[in-house]
Amino acid sequence: MHYLLMYDTAPDYPETRGAFRSQHLGLAREAHARGELVLGGALANPVDGAILLFKGDSPRVAESFAENDPYVLNGLITKWRVREWTTVVGDDPAVIVP
Repeated sequence: MHYLLMYDTAPDYPETRGAFRSQHLGLAREAHARGELVLGGALANPVDGAILLFKGDSPRVAESFAENDPYVLNGLITKWRVREWTTVVGDDPAVIVP
C-alpha cells in the first residue's frame, strides 16, 4: 500500500530548516534506500507544507519517519498526519484495476 505523510510547517520554516536539513535529508535518503520512501518534498508558493509518499504494509513506516524526523523533533512541523492512498495508475500502483 501507499501512504502519504503530510506536514504542516511553522511560519518560519523556510528560514529555519537549514539547521536541520542535512539530518532530515539523511533520514529521507535512508528510507528511500530501504524502499520505503518513494518521493518527498516541500510544497511551494507558498512553502507551507510537505508531502512524502511511502510504500509499506502499514502506515507505521510513515509514522516512524515522522516520529524520528529532525524537522518534527525541533518544531519546524506544527502538525503531521498519515493517510492511506489507494493508487491505481502509474508505476507500481497498490491496486490493479481491470
